[in-house]
Amino acid sequence: MIWLTWRQHRQQALFTALALAALAALMVPTGLHMRGVFDDSGLASCLDKVGTAPLVPQGTDTCDALRDQFVSPFGGTMLLAILFVLLPLLVGLFFGAPLVAREIESGAHRMVWTQGVSRRQWVLAKTGLLGTAALLLAVVYALGVTWWFAPMAASSTGRLAYGYFDVQGIVPIGYTLFALALGVFAGTVCRKVLPAMAVTLGGFTVVRLGIELLARPHYLPGKTLSYGVQSTEGYNPASGVWASSTGVYDAGGKLVSNGFVGCSLGSEGDACVQEMGGPDSYNQLVYQPGDRFWIFQGIETGIFLVLTALLLYLAIRRIRRIA
Repeated sequence: MIWLTWRQHRQQALFTALALAALAALMVPTGLHMRGVFDDSGLASCLDKVGTAPLVPQGTDTCDALRDQFVSPFGGTMLLAILFVLLPLLVGLFFGAPLVAREIESGAHRMVWTQGVSRRQWVLAKTGLLGTAALLLAVVYALGVTWWFAPMAASSTGRLAYGYFDVQGIVPIGYTLFALALGVFAGTVCRKVLPAMAVTLGGFTVVRLGIELLARPHYLPGKTLSYGVQSTEGYNPASGVWASSTGVYDAGGKLVSNGFVGCSLGSEGDACVQEMGGPDSYNQLVYQPGDRFWIFQGIETGIFLVLTALLLYLAIRRIRRIA
């Protein structure tokens, strides 16, 4: 079965290897260049000096100018990051969905299952081999993108932010295995390749967005930080925290304005304070600390691995009922 599976999927494996080689040829030089600019521009040392505390004294240089200067020439890398978000889905579409659906659609499954190979052996051998290949692919991809994207994440809103979290660490491994299992399950339901690919596309999109937007912000209770609108301290955009809500509130807890407000001292500052609800008004930030990155990575990866196991179990059960 291993030899047969290799014969059936060797062309896909070749195209995948060529695609990875092309990505590596792009990522390695651009990654080295980004890291060189990140260090030589002084941004790395500036961020180290500012630190990751959510609040810093007013007037502290939070490296805004250096960040803008660094990000500007590398804006195109965000487009490449979108491709990295889609890579796990491509595994589900072109490896998972055809795995069972193509065999059933062509009728080849009847011949295989009458040659001394049980249905269980067949599906375990095929999913095991492709699953191992997908796992290795995901590990290489996750390590490579984490290395490549690190300077960009450090210079922006931090690793927990949408778009940055999804292509770094270990979650791409969970996404990839989930996409593969979803494609296999969709093939057992649709029994034709194109409908199975459509179900994989829709299912992956719904689950990914649902977990990202609805579940991820609540993995752990957020922390709340409050400080006066005329405080001697202000928000540190280099802190790497993931802000879920920001706003200015008056003494009664009523929202006055979204975002942060810093009123200066003196008559102009006093007018600003009155406009924001009086001297007892305050800025409030609800956030996830940046040091929770790996905790959130573990939680989300675990969710997708559980979904992967469930889908494979359901797929094996459905294969037993296919005529």
